[in-house]
Amino acid sequence: MRRRVKITGIGPVTPAGIGREEFFRGINEAVSRVRAITRLDLDAAPIIGAEVAGFDLKRYTADQNPRRLSRHTQFGLTAAILALADASLTPKQAGDLNPIVVTGTSLMDFDRISREIHLVTKKGPRGAMASNLYETSLVNVPGKIAEYIGPSTRMVSLQTSCCSGLDAIGQAAELVASGQTDLAIAGGSESPLTYHPMIEFNAAELSPTNTDQPEKTCRPFDLWRSTGVMGEGAAMFILEPETSPRPAHAWLAGYGYHSDPDHMAGSGLFQAINLALANARRRPEAVGFINAWGPGHRVIDANEALALQRVFGASLENIPVSSIKGAIGTALAASGPIQLASAALSLRHGLLPPTVNWETPDPSCPLNLSSRSRRIAANIAVVNAHGMLGSNAAIILEK
Repeated sequence: MRRRVKITGIGPVTPAGIGREEFFRGINEAVSRVRAITRLDLDAAPIIGAEVAGFDLKRYTADQNPRRLSRHTQFGLTAAILALADASLTPKQAGDLNPIVVTGTSLMDFDRISREIHLVTKKGPRGAMASNLYETSLVNVPGKIAEYIGPSTRMVSLQTSCCSGLDAIGQAAELVASGQTDLAIAGGSESPLTYHPMIEFNAAELSPTNTDQPEKTCRPFDLWRSTGVMGEGAAMFILEPETSPRPAHAWLAGYGYHSDPDHMAGSGLFQAINLALANARRRPEAVGFINAWGPGHRVIDANEALALQRVFGASLENIPVSSIKGAIGTALAASGPIQLASAALSLRHGLLPPTVNWETPDPSCPLNLSSRSRRIAANIAVVNAHGMLGSNAAIILEK
């Protein structure tokens, strides 16, 4: 017998705020957190992005040395600690529920790897650091979370590009629904704002190559959008079955994923959303709002809008749509989970965040958008994600 799955804890670490309340307050401000990354050599390569300001791992755990952990691992561990606290669970209580950790991260720690390559080039093999085999790895994110909970905790790390975090949540929900665990910690974590891979994103035209008015650069679904802007952060969730005594922030009702079938970036969202709706046993007209991927990229935004038109038809004009990327950029695998945190809290509080920098409607993106936060009365939401090489994912949330 399948069980319903609820979110009982939310742990965001984002440029808009850290922790559930600070994040939701920050993401509903019509403010962009995108800035020039001044700690890098902007003359060598102009780099902008949305950073998690003032982050200090020691505020959340005294047992880990930040110098020994990649930044994406620090974010992921902190997000899990916050999610457990939000669900009023101690590590010991979580460890008694046959827990599993499922996380998604798309990039290894390019910064540490490139610094080691520099050292080895300069010093020879004695410059190699054995610890980098572990510290730069994607699996270190769930590994450190599992270590925090206890030795009985299982772990899985997924890599499906920018969909990794949302896929991790969808797969973890299946484990809870099918009875394979009574508690899952799931989400995504990412920190790409270093010289590598940022110069590669610039070269691929997935990030701007100038620092003029960085806060205005990411313009989701706007007529004058050009490309996306990178961000960083994490969001982790506590997923439990309906029999759990803890209250739900929202119910995770359906999940779907699909590759782009025709090499049009984001076109596979049509199938992913339809699969998620089918799994939730909901018709498109039941959806109350959409938390869209909307990275501010000229092609990807238009293709996502087309996919939404195909799914929702004429009713789309009445469904509020929001993209939070203008405020905090695209945190790759962490973006989907951060969107999910926003959507779950929107269902709970009836407040939809603004699409920051959306000013001029684009006829190719005929969506119900607003540059200000909006009061809504909705019971069902859709959250979308799209990744490089054609991955797509969607989750249906219910109030």
